[in-house]
Amino acid sequence: MTANTSHQSSLEAEIADLESRLRTARSRLNVSEAPSHSSPSQPVRRAQDEALHALLLLSDSALPLGSFAFSSGLESYLAHHKLQTSTSATSQAASFSIFLQLSLSTLAGTALPYVLAGYRHPEQAETLDNDFDASTPCTVARRASVAQGRALLTVWDRSFKAKYNQNNAVGENIAADSLTAFSKTIRSSDEVNAHYAPLWGLVTRALAVPLHDAAYLFLFSHARTITSAAVRASVMGPYQAQAVLAGSDLQQRINGLVEDGWNTPIEDAGQSVPVMDLWVGRHEKLYSRIFNS
Repeated sequence: MTANTSHQSSLEAEIADLESRLRTARSRLNVSEAPSHSSPSQPVRRAQDEALHALLLLSDSALPLGSFAFSSGLESYLAHHKLQTSTSATSQAASFSIFLQLSLSTLAGTALPYVLAGYRHPEQAETLDNDFDASTPCTVARRASVAQGRALLTVWDRSFKAKYNQNNAVGENIAADSLTAFSKTIRSSDEVNAHYAPLWGLVTRALAVPLHDAAYLFLFSHARTITSAAVRASVMGPYQAQAVLAGSDLQQRINGLVEDGWNTPIEDAGQSVPVMDLWVGRHEKLYSRIFNS
């Protein structure tokens, strides 16, 4: 009995030692895997929070830009292809996916360079606006761009200006000053159009939104507008629309378009899908319609 008792005590001591070593090893592992407590400096963190806050404001579907009134050619596309009466729901969704891809390509080719230029060169706002107007041959698309651009400028004047005009960064101040001068020019002259794309670049610069985020949101907002129009046109349901917006295909597509157009000068901006101008332009010829364009 004495030998057995001694052996059992030895085993219990060995187990206790192993458990103690295991606890120590786990403790060291937890420490090594714990996130670093070194956080960004207070000014950097504040800038990140303000940029995120601005992104949330701009991505809000309630932002009064009038985008709900436009389908960017989708309604005309549906009418010319007669999707609502002659094809199945699956075919409608597939055809809508094609239209969405083409519409994003069009926006990336024609407008995204002006967004980037407006952000990078806010002092050239009026020149960019005039160039964009001259390079937009479709009357319906031009009218929609001006309507949304003027709405965005009104949002800046009435909602954002009082808070974001106090930035200390030079770039943001230049953008804010350019927006103020642009507003005065519009009130005093009919020669300025206020197109949406260059003004989006100016406003996001004034709000200190990172350029890549501004470009991504510009394209994503367009995709969201078209998808919303598709829901109202009974092409798809709201849950299916959210699945489209949440899909990895759309994210990859937008990221790819931003990357491809990142260094594209406005001189190289142009329509990559010519038929899109026909769909948009023939919208006002429809016998009945629920959208402005």
